[in-house]
Amino acid sequence: MKLKIRKGDTVQVLAGGDKGKKGTVIEVKPTAMKIKIQGVKVQTHYDKKDGLLKKEGFIDYSNVKLVESAAKEKKTTKKASAKSK
Repeated sequence: MKLKIRKGDTVQVLAGGDKGKKGTVIEVKPTAMKIKIQGVKVQTHYDKKDGLLKKEGFIDYSNVKLVESAAKEKKTTKKASAKSK
């Protein structure tokens, strides 16, 4: 399934503990339908080398709404064909 949300898009969270927050998409997993958003669902992760780290977790694709697309909208232009009389 092709997802409408891509890396770099701005989205708003519709459900969960971070409801109402906006952020840019960091990573997308289309097979699992999960999205990682900057500053949303921040989790504490322990690493032996670095110690405690704060990382964003994945949230479900259905719990977000696209606010602004990073890709520029393509304008379709039709060339006028010359009609001979």
